[in-house]
Amino acid sequence: MSSRLDRIAIGDIEIIRLLDGTFRVDGGAMFGVVPKTLWAKRAVPDGENRITLALNCFLIRTPEATLLLDTGVGPNVDRRYVDFYSFERDPGLFGLLGGLGLKPSAIDIVVNSHLHFDHCGGNTLRTSEGGWTPAFPRARYVVQRGEWEQALHPVDRDKPSYIPARLKALSGHGTLSLAEGDAHVTPGVEAVLVPGHTAFHQGIKVVSGGRTFFYLGDAVPTASHIDLPYIMSYDLYPVDTFNNKKALLTRASEEGWVVAFSHDLDHPFGTLTRSGKGLDFVPAGAAQGLNKD
Repeated sequence: MSSRLDRIAIGDIEIIRLLDGTFRVDGGAMFGVVPKTLWAKRAVPDGENRITLALNCFLIRTPEATLLLDTGVGPNVDRRYVDFYSFERDPGLFGLLGGLGLKPSAIDIVVNSHLHFDHCGGNTLRTSEGGWTPAFPRARYVVQRGEWEQALHPVDRDKPSYIPARLKALSGHGTLSLAEGDAHVTPGVEAVLVPGHTAFHQGIKVVSGGRTFFYLGDAVPTASHIDLPYIMSYDLYPVDTFNNKKALLTRASEEGWVVAFSHDLDHPFGTLTRSGKGLDFVPAGAAQGLNKD
């Protein structure tokens, strides 16, 4: 798999999409109650009804800090997950960071939208003794307190999405920072509670030079999910997803935000324009004022 890297500038903050890899899931699960006759026009499925999705991570370089938003599935993914989801990860997050000349110790802050294994798998690495250690030794890891508690003791329906053993190393090394609702992360960066996919899912807002970037995480996983009814079957609280998504995207379109998606391979970020009662997505390369490599 060829590496993909996209960049934009928000004021004096640089944002780079780093692709940890791709995976495939059932298209019906990704679009919930929306009929296949509609969603298949946006995401063409294979013979097994699966669509290809990205494991997007975002590198944020501010004047004060270097951050990662989500860390993908990571290099130590269990074989059963690889077989089930058809993960492809060459070169993956760590390879792309190395290509930018960044060692793991260069990361100051990791912010996880939530702790499902495909968003935090790169948080920790397996040690030679078989345990786990933080992958970014200097980083402060920011997540909602409620999400952390849910990840360590998941409800039965969500157990397959969490791997508690991998996460405990973060608290053991004293690197964990638990937010309670909207929270300041570093100058220009804020964590914003966006419940729905999980009860304590959060987005990340970046503001600089009069412009705003908002990482939607799994509240809106791809550009194909912009329309309000397009909500994943994986969401634990779909009504909350609907209401929060409506409020966020309305504001994003009115204020000209750049929005970013967790699982869109071809369009990691872009802007929104009003089209009648709905919204149209404008990819970053086509949006005036956005720089894309």
